[in-house]
Amino acid sequence: MQVDFYQLTRDPAEKILPVIAQRILDDDGRLLIVSDDSAQLDAISSALWTAKAESFLAHAKAGEGEDALQPILLSNNAEASNKARFVAIADGNWRPIEKEFDRIFYLFPPSHTDNARAAWRSLSDEVERRYWKQDGGKWVQGP
Repeated sequence: MQVDFYQLTRDPAEKILPVIAQRILDDDGRLLIVSDDSAQLDAISSALWTAKAESFLAHAKAGEGEDALQPILLSNNAEASNKARFVAIADGNWRPIEKEFDRIFYLFPPSHTDNARAAWRSLSDEVERRYWKQDGGKWVQGP
Protein backbone atom coordinates (compact mmCIF):
# COMPACT_ATOMS: atom_id res chain seq x y z
CA MET A 1 0.00 0.00 0.00
CA GLN A 2 1.09 3.56 -0.70
CA VAL A 3 0.00 6.71 1.14
CA ASP A 4 0.52 10.10 -0.50
CA PHE A 5 0.34 13.05 1.89
CA TYR A 6 -0.72 16.22 0.05
CA GLN A 7 -0.34 19.43 2.05
CA LEU A 8 -2.85 21.90 0.60
CA THR A 9 -1.28 25.33 0.93
CA ARG A 10 -2.59 26.91 -2.26
CA ASP A 11 -5.54 24.97 -3.66
CA PRO A 12 -8.47 23.32 -1.86
CA ALA A 13 -9.23 19.61 -2.18
CA GLU A 14 -12.01 20.22 -4.71
CA LYS A 15 -9.45 21.71 -7.10
CA ILE A 16 -6.95 18.86 -6.70
CA LEU A 17 -9.28 15.86 -6.70
CA PRO A 18 -10.54 16.11 -10.30
CA VAL A 19 -6.93 15.81 -11.52
CA ILE A 20 -6.27 12.77 -9.31
CA ALA A 21 -9.63 11.23 -10.28
CA GLN A 22 -8.98 11.67 -14.00
CA ARG A 23 -5.64 9.87 -13.76
CA ILE A 24 -7.25 6.97 -11.91
CA LEU A 25 -10.11 6.71 -14.41
CA ASP A 26 -7.66 6.87 -17.33
CA ASP A 27 -6.12 3.67 -15.95
CA ASP A 28 -9.58 2.06 -15.56
CA GLY A 29 -9.46 2.45 -11.78
CA ARG A 30 -12.12 3.50 -9.29
CA LEU A 31 -11.89 6.10 -6.56
CA LEU A 32 -13.57 6.59 -3.21
CA ILE A 33 -13.51 10.17 -1.88
CA VAL A 34 -14.11 10.50 1.87
CA SER A 35 -15.09 13.57 3.88
CA ASP A 36 -17.19 14.12 6.99
CA ASP A 37 -18.05 17.60 5.67
CA SER A 38 -21.18 17.42 3.49
CA ALA A 39 -20.55 20.93 2.13
CA GLN A 40 -17.10 19.81 1.02
CA LEU A 41 -18.57 16.73 -0.68
CA ASP A 42 -20.98 19.04 -2.51
CA ALA A 43 -18.09 21.25 -3.63
CA ILE A 44 -16.12 18.20 -4.80
CA SER A 45 -19.17 16.90 -6.67
CA SER A 46 -19.56 20.24 -8.43
CA ALA A 47 -15.85 20.29 -9.31
CA LEU A 48 -16.06 16.78 -10.80
CA TRP A 49 -18.88 18.03 -13.06
CA THR A 50 -17.08 21.16 -14.20
CA ALA A 51 -13.35 20.33 -14.09
CA LYS A 52 -13.18 19.96 -17.87
CA ALA A 53 -15.31 21.96 -20.27
CA GLU A 54 -15.66 19.10 -22.73
CA SER A 55 -16.64 16.37 -20.26
CA PHE A 56 -17.43 15.49 -16.66
CA LEU A 57 -16.16 12.85 -14.27
CA ALA A 58 -19.01 10.42 -13.55
CA HIS A 59 -19.69 10.06 -9.85
CA ALA A 60 -22.35 9.91 -7.16
CA LYS A 61 -22.72 10.29 -3.42
CA ALA A 62 -22.99 7.06 -1.43
CA GLY A 63 -26.58 5.96 -1.02
CA GLU A 64 -27.94 8.18 -3.80
CA GLY A 65 -27.66 5.70 -6.65
CA GLU A 66 -26.16 2.38 -7.44
CA ASP A 67 -22.94 2.71 -5.46
CA ALA A 68 -21.39 -0.41 -6.98
CA LEU A 69 -21.58 1.09 -10.48
CA GLN A 70 -19.90 4.40 -9.66
CA PRO A 71 -16.34 4.96 -10.91
CA ILE A 72 -16.05 7.75 -8.31
CA LEU A 73 -18.00 7.50 -5.08
CA LEU A 74 -18.28 10.35 -2.55
CA SER A 75 -18.90 9.22 1.01
CA ASN A 76 -18.55 10.07 4.68
CA ASN A 77 -17.01 6.68 5.43
CA ALA A 78 -14.13 4.67 4.03
CA GLU A 79 -16.13 1.68 2.79
CA ALA A 80 -15.59 1.16 -0.93
CA SER A 81 -18.98 -0.10 -2.01
CA ASN A 82 -17.88 0.78 -5.56
CA LYS A 83 -14.91 -1.64 -5.23
CA ALA A 84 -12.41 1.23 -5.46
CA ARG A 85 -8.74 0.39 -4.98
CA PHE A 86 -7.93 4.09 -4.44
CA VAL A 87 -9.22 6.34 -1.67
CA ALA A 88 -8.83 10.07 -1.15
CA ILE A 89 -9.27 11.50 2.33
CA ALA A 90 -10.39 15.02 1.48
CA ASP A 91 -11.29 16.58 4.83
CA GLY A 92 -7.83 16.43 6.44
CA ASN A 93 -9.04 14.07 9.16
CA TRP A 94 -6.96 10.90 9.08
CA ARG A 95 -8.91 7.75 9.75
CA PRO A 96 -7.85 4.10 9.78
CA ILE A 97 -8.08 2.63 6.29
CA GLU A 98 -8.43 -1.03 5.49
CA LYS A 99 -5.69 -2.69 3.48
CA GLU A 100 -8.16 -3.28 0.63
CA PHE A 101 -6.86 -0.07 -0.96
CA ASP A 102 -3.72 0.06 -3.08
CA ARG A 103 -3.23 3.77 -2.62
CA ILE A 104 -4.44 6.46 -0.25
CA PHE A 105 -4.38 10.17 -1.07
CA TYR A 106 -4.46 12.11 2.19
CA LEU A 107 -5.17 15.79 1.53
CA PHE A 108 -4.74 18.13 4.47
CA PRO A 109 -4.51 21.89 5.08
CA PRO A 110 -1.71 23.39 7.19
CA SER A 111 -4.05 23.44 10.19
CA HIS A 112 -3.98 19.61 10.13
CA THR A 113 -0.19 19.23 9.99
CA ASP A 114 0.03 17.67 13.46
CA ASN A 115 -2.67 15.19 12.46
CA ALA A 116 -0.69 14.34 9.30
CA ARG A 117 2.52 13.84 11.25
CA ALA A 118 0.77 11.49 13.66
CA ALA A 119 -0.72 9.56 10.73
CA TRP A 120 2.71 9.29 9.08
CA ARG A 121 4.25 7.88 12.27
CA SER A 122 1.35 5.45 12.79
CA LEU A 123 1.87 3.67 9.47
CA SER A 124 3.81 0.45 9.45
CA ASP A 125 7.15 0.11 7.69
CA GLU A 126 5.39 -1.94 5.01
CA VAL A 127 3.56 1.18 3.80
CA GLU A 128 5.27 3.35 1.21
CA ARG A 129 4.85 7.02 2.19
CA ARG A 130 5.27 10.11 0.07
CA TYR A 131 4.90 13.75 1.02
CA TRP A 132 3.86 16.35 -1.56
CA LYS A 133 3.69 20.11 -1.21
CA GLN A 134 2.67 22.90 -3.53
CA ASP A 135 5.44 25.06 -4.92
CA GLY A 136 3.83 27.81 -6.94
CA GLY A 137 1.51 25.97 -9.31
CA LYS A 138 3.36 22.64 -9.17
CA TRP A 139 3.47 19.71 -6.81
CA VAL A 140 6.92 18.73 -5.57
CA GLN A 141 7.84 15.73 -3.50
CA GLY A 142 9.23 16.68 -0.12
CA PRO A 143 11.84 14.95 1.98
